Amino acid sequence: MFGTIKGRIAVITVVIGVFLAGLINSWIQTGRPVKLGLDLQGGMHLALEIDDPDGTMTAQAKADAIDQNVEILRNRINELGVVEPLIQKVGSYRIIVELPGIKDEESAKQVIEQQAFLEWKLVRPTEEIMSALPRMDRLIAANIEPDSLVGQGSDTTASVAQNQELRQRFFGRDTTQADSAAAADSAAASNAATQHPLQSLLAGASGPGEFYVREQDVPRVKRYLSIPGVLQALPRGTELRWGADPQAIGADLYRSLYFLDKEAFITGQRLRQASAGRDPQFNKTIVTFGLDRRGGRIFDQVTSQHIGDRIAIVLDTLVHSAPEVIGRIGANGQIDMNQAPIEEASRLALVLRAGALQAPLAILEQRSVGPALGKDSIDQGKIAGIIGVIMVVAIMVGYYRLAGALSVAALLLYVILVLGGLSFVGAALSAPGIAGLILSLGMAVDANVLIFERIREEMAAGRSTRAAVDEGFKAAMSAIVDSNLTTLITALILYQIGTGPVRGFAVTLSIGILASFFSAVYITRTFFLIYLDRKRPAEPISI
Repeated sequence: MFGTIKGRIAVITVVIGVFLAGLINSWIQTGRPVKLGLDLQGGMHLALEIDDPDGTMTAQAKADAIDQNVEILRNRINELGVVEPLIQKVGSYRIIVELPGIKDEESAKQVIEQQAFLEWKLVRPTEEIMSALPRMDRLIAANIEPDSLVGQGSDTTASVAQNQELRQRFFGRDTTQADSAAAADSAAASNAATQHPLQSLLAGASGPGEFYVREQDVPRVKRYLSIPGVLQALPRGTELRWGADPQAIGADLYRSLYFLDKEAFITGQRLRQASAGRDPQFNKTIVTFGLDRRGGRIFDQVTSQHIGDRIAIVLDTLVHSAPEVIGRIGANGQIDMNQAPIEEASRLALVLRAGALQAPLAILEQRSVGPALGKDSIDQGKIAGIIGVIMVVAIMVGYYRLAGALSVAALLLYVILVLGGLSFVGAALSAPGIAGLILSLGMAVDANVLIFERIREEMAAGRSTRAAVDEGFKAAMSAIVDSNLTTLITALILYQIGTGPVRGFAVTLSIGILASFFSAVYITRTFFLIYLDRKRPAEPISI
């Protein structure tokens, strides 16, 4: 059946109809017959690797983390609404992310980079750390030069005096030996900073297990806490964590330092939903969350045993809020973000829903392609394509006349096959892809040239027109199959080992090879058969 003219026409009609439907469907969904790649549409390219500056992760741990992070990033980016993003593992330890058409690159980077490891930890009473602070101060004083401890005299005096005022406001009493010296004069303040370097920079906060540190003193306190042995002096099973955002008290900004259980009683693995919103009662930004059934039971049990205590919500080592437990809490709660923009809360809800990265990622390479550059590439590709098509049509028709015109008609259908194939496999057309398209077009023309030359040889040998056409196609078939097959194998290898643009070239070239083979061997021959069926047997073909 498929060997008859009617059968061939039916096959060509069905194939072209299917691929044309793919083009129309793509046009309806994206506004384009074919999706455009990063280099044509504009967007952002990122190369990511596991962030392991200390080299503590094993190769297997890194490989496992990369595999899991690929899926987590895919979930996050899908929530961003990016059309046809590329998220793929390259080698063993690298992830390539391409976001075509992305508008807010900074927001996308934050969504990709944020580890989003969520924990709930109990806040320990302040009294438990007070006995450890003198030992911590002695370790700091023994490892830091006195001049470095005192720092700028006026700054130190102001810090100690203001911390004394806050301690009296929140505790109603002195909590360190440095406080009485702080109220005296500059010399006493300097002595307090020397003898009690850490305590002199800590002020009492409005709740248990929390201290205030002036924002300008935060780097100094971090430096003190990084001294070997200082954090080990804390009570067993406890730790210190910084608050996420500073808060204004009087004319100064302060950052909270929380005293917490080291182990979380529940983590974000139990999270099932999260959404951003505004709390109308207190006019602040919040992220509401819901836990799974087991998470709800754990939360209910812990909160029922700690009514009156505080629970810290820790995201990526920073405490976002530490509310007091006023009653049993089940599977739902909220994260307070104070006056943060709703967009920031939406990003946080997004990454919480997608899940935490198994290991933090570092950006090794970032490239941005502007829409103007992409438009220039499209325009140049159009010009190159138009010039190439005009030259092919002119040469084929001018040299092979009627046979050339038949091959040009087949090549027009070839374009529909290639573009439809790209839309069916969901591939995006890139600048290297355009190169692959033009290369496969050249191979289709080359196949037609082989066939026409064989037909000429058969006609010169005295065969009839129909016999010459049949023999010409048969004789050229082996050469066409060999050239197309070897090129297809090369394209598949490029796709397997290549990345980004190389893969785009390989995909377009592979689809183009299959389309060119079908066009040159099947469609062109069908056109010949239709022409020969309608001409007089004695009339020679123009070739």
